[in-house]
Formats: sequence, structure tokens, C-alpha cells
Amino acid sequence: MIAATTFNGQKVALFGLGGSGIVTARALVAGGAILVAWDDNPESVQRARDEGIVTHDLREIDWSEIASFVLSPGVPLTHPKPHWSVDLARQAGVEIIGDIEIFCRERRAGQSNAPFVAITGTNGKSTTTALIAHILASSGRDTQLGGNIGTAVLSLDPPAPERFYVVECSSYQIDLAPSLDPTAGILLNLSPDHLDRHGGMENYAAIKERLVAGSNVAIVGVDDDFSTAIAERIGTSKAKLVRISKERVLADGLFAQSSRIVQAGSAGERTVVDLAGHPTLKGAHNAQNTAAAIAACLAVGLTEAEIEAGIRTFPGLKHRMQPVGRRGAVVFVNDSKATNADAAAPALSSFTDIHWILGGLPKAGGITSLQPFFGRISKAYLIGEAAPDFAATLGEAVPYEISGTLDLAVVHAARDAGESAAGAPVVLLSPACASFDQYRNFEVRGDAFVAAVAGLDGVEMLVPFAKESD
Repeated sequence: MIAATTFNGQKVALFGLGGSGIVTARALVAGGAILVAWDDNPESVQRARDEGIVTHDLREIDWSEIASFVLSPGVPLTHPKPHWSVDLARQAGVEIIGDIEIFCRERRAGQSNAPFVAITGTNGKSTTTALIAHILASSGRDTQLGGNIGTAVLSLDPPAPERFYVVECSSYQIDLAPSLDPTAGILLNLSPDHLDRHGGMENYAAIKERLVAGSNVAIVGVDDDFSTAIAERIGTSKAKLVRISKERVLADGLFAQSSRIVQAGSAGERTVVDLAGHPTLKGAHNAQNTAAAIAACLAVGLTEAEIEAGIRTFPGLKHRMQPVGRRGAVVFVNDSKATNADAAAPALSSFTDIHWILGGLPKAGGITSLQPFFGRISKAYLIGEAAPDFAATLGEAVPYEISGTLDLAVVHAARDAGESAAGAPVVLLSPACASFDQYRNFEVRGDAFVAAVAGLDGVEMLVPFAKESD
């Protein structure tokens, strides 16, 4: 754990005692802060009390004594309207920060030379984060992986000179980290997402821009208009800028050319790595992720040989285009993390003869934007609340059935794929939906898919899975 010593002796209020919130509370107490914490959920408050954390309704405290207010990223800061605790902090003129900001202050105070890579973007950030951490760890570096990828940043080991931090940052976390200052910062892409929490695309993009604007080396994808504009602004500042692209040939930067990642600059062009045949880095989106990882690892001092060796052994990110099983020629792919249409597009662009399992709790726009990929789909298997609307979108363009449940969809898709005459049929779970109508989160949904695949006769599992004994 990283003790928040920069708050030693200060009175700090905290709201939000979920997973990362309770870790933040522990870090503040360990660092000597005089903490008072609260949550709207009485059970969360009681769990904190049971740990010895001081709790009190923040509506009843003297805010004039509070030096800092720490807000969990899941709690609204601005939109659709600020949480009541945010209003109280603002009325008292108290700074509002999150756990990423605390980490940044601890790093600056103790070991400001500890390499720190921060990653954001609408899509691809988890894969890029995991890939960078894998390359670093494979090279023998002491690697700490955390942030939005699932491990609270303050639960990591304390900063040390040769300790590398790889931190995925959501827009919510960036909004609460005013002094975010990574060694290398990555902005992969921008498309509409979480706009209800940010009040519009312009504000959402401005929040994401802060991560790269504060970086020593800014790595920016330039395949969408918002990110391109950000790169132009960064390019006129003091930050070193590396442009990356999966669609464009760049005069200066890293770009994808077929399966190759090419580095361009004053010395010309050369191939850094060729991803042909890589089992978990298929598709143009993963070429962009790989280009970003290469740029970040170069920025923190790795050699190209170390980077290429790490890329070669990358096993992929769980729930993101993850091959989980094989039966004959049929490969079963878990892409449960694709919780919207944009996130499902990479998988659909990477395979042909797709037996597509999709559906769940629909998001705005549905799957209309995925129509260019419909020719790759042999059949669709619709589950969850979105099934009727998705059936209407598919219409006569794609054969489909309304399976209803994931278990039934896996059985039927496996049967149909096994009868395919194509050379590489794929049963793909890429829901293009949130999971909350049937599952607690996308991880549980992905695990359910893996379990259903493992339950089929004759399947060779490609990921660890222990079947229950009879």
C-alpha cells in the first residue's frame, strides 16, 4: 500500500467507501491524515467502521476545518448534477481530488523519478495498459499495474527509483487529478461515451486532454478529429509529442501498415515489429494499442529488443478478444468487455465467418454503426433486453435467432459454427451492450461465457478453467 504521507496531520473528508474508496481511506489513515469518511450506503459505512475508520455524515461536519475532500470516481462531480457532498466542498472552498491525484503527490514527494505511464482513451485502454505492463515485467522491471483496470492505485507498492507504474485512467479519475504528471501519457482515441457525466463531447475531450498535456512525453492517436486537435495543441507546447495511427501513414510517429508497426521520422521509415500471426493482437485497433505501447516503453527507457520480446509473449487481456477454447476448426472468443458498439467493432473487423453472440442492456445508438461488418457475420444469437431492437436492426441482412440466454446462445452458435464449411469459424461473444440486465458486470458475463464453452463436449480450453466435479 502507498501511505498518503503528504496529508499527514491534515483533516481530510472522503466520500465513497466502495472498492477504491476503502483503499484510499486506508492509505490516508496510514499516512497520518485525520480522516472522516462517509457513503450513501449504510453497509459501506459499517464496513469502514469495522476497520476502525472514522465515519460521520459529511452534512454534519465543520467544513472550514477540512483541507482536502477526496471523492470516489464513481460519484458525480459535475453532471448530471454534482453530488451533495461536492456542493458542500465547493461552498467551503475545499479542493476536490481523487486517488490518482494522491498517488501523483506521493510520487512527486518521494520518488519523482519512478517511471509512470498513464493511459486513457474511449476504447483500447485496458489492452494497452496490460500490454505495457507485460512488456515491462517481461524485461525484468519491477512493474506495478493499477488504476481503472481493476486494482486501486493506492494499493500498489510505494514509489521507488526503479519501480515502474502503469496506470489506466478513466475520465472520472482524470477529472479528480489536477496535477496528473506521468512520464509518458497516452490518449488512444475519443468517441462519445459517458457524456451524461461530462455534459457533452467537448468537455469529455477536454478532460481526457489533461492527461497528455501534463505528460513529459505525450502519445496521441490521431485517427479521430478530437484527438487530432489535441495533438496539434500539444505539439505547440513543451511536451514531447509522439503521434500514433492505425489508419494513416505518418511522417513522424508510429503507424500501422498491414500487420507491421512502422516508426517514421527524420531518418525515414522502419518496421519495429510485425504482428502477423499474433493470436491476441489481431486487427487494426490492436495495431494502434501496440504502437502506443512501443512509444511508451521507449519513453521509459526500454530497448526495442526488450519491447519486441514482450509483445511476442503477450497473452491478451481477459474478456477482450480473448481466445478461450477450440473445437476442431471453431475458435471461441470472449469479448465481453465490448459494452458498446464502438467497442465491438474491433472484433467484428478481425474475423470472418462470425457466429456472433450479442445483446444485454442496450446503449444509445444500438448496433446501427456496426452495419459495415454485417457481411462478416454468418449468424447472430441475441440475448438479453436488447434482443428485439437488435433483431430489427439486423433485419434481413443477417440471419439471427433470439436465444435469450448466454448458455443457450453458446450451444446453438457452437453447433452452427461446427457445421460451417469456412476455414476459420468463430463463436464470438461481443455483446455491444452493458451486462446489467443479466449479469453484475462484464467480467461475470465473460466468465459465464467461458464456463458455457467449457461445458461443451470435445472443447480444448485455451485458458485455465476448472470444471466442477460431479
